[in-house]
Amino acid sequence: MPDEEKPKAKKPKKIENPDGEMSVREAGKKGGDTVRNRYGSGFYEEIGRKGGEATRERHGAGFYEAIGQKGGKVVKEKYGADFYEQIGHKGGQKVKKLIADAKTAAAKAAKDLEEP
Repeated sequence: MPDEEKPKAKKPKKIENPDGEMSVREAGKKGGDTVRNRYGSGFYEEIGRKGGEATRERHGAGFYEAIGQKGGKVVKEKYGADFYEQIGHKGGQKVKKLIADAKTAAAKAAKDLEEP
């Protein structure tokens, strides 16, 4: 499993514009950066939550289950069923490390409180 190659996202091709004009992608990034700087990164979380609530009201909670199954099917066809085992193992290892780190931090905090 460690020797296996991870699926990689395709990188968009960089298109040089000889006229010095901005591409649509560059304009979108610039606008996104401006919004982030003006309203903070939490703004995206807030509008995403509002959009999710509106979608749930419009289509029902089962809509998310249906699109999740559809997406899962596409991922399974693209990467194979073993892919889920691999990412599940990685996620489990990450959780295990986070729990161990939290226990270590809690023990350190308790020790620091005991010392005068």
